Amino acid sequence: MRKVTVAERRARLARRHLLAPGTQTDDVTAIADALVGLHSSDPVTVYLSAAARMAHPSIGAVSDALYVDHSLIRHHAMRRTLWVMTPAVAREAHAACTAGLVAPEWKRTVALLESSDVTTDGDAWLHDARRDVLAALHRLGSANTRQIGREVPALTAPLHMAVGKSYAASPAAHTRVLLLLGFDGAIVRGKPAGTWINGQYEWWPMDAVLPGGIGGTDATVARAALVRRLLWSFGPMTTDDVRWWLGATLGAVRRALADIDAVEVDCGWLLPDDLDVVGSPGHWTAVLPGLDPTTMGWSARSWYLGAHGAEVFDRNGNGGPTLWVDGEIVGAWVQRKDGTIAHELLQPVSAAARRSLEQQLSAIQELFGGVRHTVRFPAPIQRRLNA
Repeated sequence: MRKVTVAERRARLARRHLLAPGTQTDDVTAIADALVGLHSSDPVTVYLSAAARMAHPSIGAVSDALYVDHSLIRHHAMRRTLWVMTPAVAREAHAACTAGLVAPEWKRTVALLESSDVTTDGDAWLHDARRDVLAALHRLGSANTRQIGREVPALTAPLHMAVGKSYAASPAAHTRVLLLLGFDGAIVRGKPAGTWINGQYEWWPMDAVLPGGIGGTDATVARAALVRRLLWSFGPMTTDDVRWWLGATLGAVRRALADIDAVEVDCGWLLPDDLDVVGSPGHWTAVLPGLDPTTMGWSARSWYLGAHGAEVFDRNGNGGPTLWVDGEIVGAWVQRKDGTIAHELLQPVSAAARRSLEQQLSAIQELFGGVRHTVRFPAPIQRRLNA
C-alpha cells in the first residue's frame, strides 16, 4: 500500500492550494477551482482566501469575477453551506449536494404556511410565490429582499416557528421562500449591500447569470466529478473526510470513490493518476482567514493542527483566522475594532517565518483599509486577541 507521510501531505497542500512559493496567480477562477470552492458563510473569507493566493491581491478582482464577469457564483452546496465556485463546479455541486434539499424543504415550507394560517393550500401558494418572485426579478433585473417584498406582498406574511418554545419566532415568509428558490437554483445571490464584507445580498434570476440555468446534471455523475476534484485538491482524504466535506451519505461517497477508481493509501484515498510522490516546495508561510478551505478541508486534522486545535477552532468545528508555516498551523490573528491586526504565535518559528507572516498581516491590513470586520465564527484565540 502506498504510504503518504505527513511531510508529503503538507507538500501536496502547499502546491495544490497555491500557497507554495511561485504558485500564486491573479486568476481568481483558477484559485476557486484549485480549492474546489471558497467558503462564503462569512463573505470576508472569499476575498481573503483569494488574496492569500494572488500574486497581486485585489478586492476588486474578486468582486469583478462575482458581479461583472459571472466567472464565479455564490450558491448553497456542500453541507448546506454557501460557497463561491466557478459555474462548472457549481453545476456539479448543485446536482450532487443541493438539488436533493429542494423536495424536503418545499414540504417543510408548505407545512409552515398552512400551520401559520397563511393559506389552506401551501403547495399552490408556494407555486404562485415562485412564479411571482421570478417574474419580479426578470422585470427588475435584481432586487434585495425588501424590494421583493414590495413586488410580491404575499411574502410578508409571518410564519410561526417553534410555537410555544423559548426560541419561538415569526419571520416573514420571504425568509424561507427565497432560501428555497436558492436551493432550487432558480435565483442566485448578487451584489452585497454596502461594502464587500456585507452578507446581505441582492437576488438575481439564475438564468441571467448562467444561461440555461444551473440544473440538468445527473446526481451520480456530478458526485463522482466533485469527489475527483476533491481528491485532487485535498487528497489523501479518508472516506469520513469526503463524507463530511460533501454532507453526503456513506453509500453515496463509497459509490463515488468506486466510480472514479480511487486508490486506497495508508491515510485515505488518492486518484489513480496521482500516486507519484510530491516533493517539498521549500519553506512557505500563509495568513488565512476564518473558514478558509485549507483549514476546513478535512475532518481529521491532527496532521496540520499540532496541539492547537482547541485554540483555533470553535466548539462546532469552525476554524478561525490562522497563521501557517510549512503546512502547519502555528498561530492565529484577528482584526480588532480599531482596525489594527493582532496576532499570536502558538509555537516557536524561525525569524524568517516571523518576518514573512508579519509582512502578510500588514498587507491584509492594507486590503481592509477603513473597513472593520468581526469574525463570524471566532475561535477561543480570537476572543483572547480581541480582549
